[in-house]
Amino acid sequence: MSYQVDEKGYYGEFGGAFIPEMLYPNVEELRSQYIEIMQSESFQKKFRALLKDYVGRPTPLYFAKRFSEKYNTKVYLKREDLCHTGAHKVNNTVGQILMAQELGKKRIIAETGAGQHGVATATVCALMGLECIVYMGEIDIERQSPNVARMKMLGAKVIPAKSGSRTLKDATNEAIRDWINNPVDTHYIIGSVVGPHPYPDMVARFQSVISEEIKKQLKEVENTEDPDYVVACVGGGSNAAGIYYHYLDNPKVGIIAVEAAGKGIDTGESAATSALGKMGIIHGSKTLLMQTGDGQITEPYSISAGLDYPGVGPMHANLFTSGRGEFISITDDAAMKAGLELAKLEGIIPAIETSHALAIFENRKFKPDDVVVVNLSGRGDKDLNTYIEYFNL
Repeated sequence: MSYQVDEKGYYGEFGGAFIPEMLYPNVEELRSQYIEIMQSESFQKKFRALLKDYVGRPTPLYFAKRFSEKYNTKVYLKREDLCHTGAHKVNNTVGQILMAQELGKKRIIAETGAGQHGVATATVCALMGLECIVYMGEIDIERQSPNVARMKMLGAKVIPAKSGSRTLKDATNEAIRDWINNPVDTHYIIGSVVGPHPYPDMVARFQSVISEEIKKQLKEVENTEDPDYVVACVGGGSNAAGIYYHYLDNPKVGIIAVEAAGKGIDTGESAATSALGKMGIIHGSKTLLMQTGDGQITEPYSISAGLDYPGVGPMHANLFTSGRGEFISITDDAAMKAGLELAKLEGIIPAIETSHALAIFENRKFKPDDVVVVNLSGRGDKDLNTYIEYFNL
């Protein structure tokens, strides 16, 4: 059994393309060409050159010595926080802007929650001289104001989503509406492994550079390409897809996905989709989704804007239901403490999303000789205000 996407765009029973008729030509254009374009020599040459000279890849695989000593296991951090723009998101936007150019698109739209994908999209649009419109929930605009300023400096137009919970889900709804109204000249750069096929697979492929590098880097320091575990936080799940990608079908490597429990799984203020979700359709994909008995989407909550999503990508839904992935839910409080702890032990301030992944070591025990690679998906600059308020710094 493979945990990769099949030719119909499904991971097990999850995935597919459930889209309005108006969007069919766009999605079909992308689906019929994305693999051929991505695998062409000219595309790969441009993509690899930008990853190296613009993004700053390969990112280091850092042995967190003091953190490892505290938890009595070997913890390596894949330093995606050192990418240009401060997170893994730029791996995907560089790939998708090149894809948009190949398809002759002149206008780019995107959705963003924590703002990192919005910044990464605005960055590559500035690089290539393309128009950029970013949809962002009104609440996220308030809690991620530095990223809003960065997007505007980069020339993007930021449009607030004022409906529903005014967070990531609603920003995505607005972006899809825009795409329906502007189907010919617009490419929608989705920021996570969500949405209709081929997006989950295309984004995962662009992010797979993360696990590709880990294999080479781990061989140098541990004389093996395979860690015992790979760990990542999961909202929609693109950083997780990137670190899991080359290990999906390797049973020797344990996959750990960390979701946001918010104020607690049973409090009604949570974003732990694996614990609370049932099969449903959101943003063009069949996946696990937090919903009421009659199918209305439940509003998610997390202190982290990037994990505040009511669903999860179809790859991750399949990893959960098949048992291939171990899913752990982490509360706001545990995540915030883990973020502060990494800062004090290793001199690295992580994004609050990443802090959720770091928080598992408090209760999830590993063997002393286990090699555990955590995807340090973003830096904490964007979250300083949240850290300041939470800890009274």
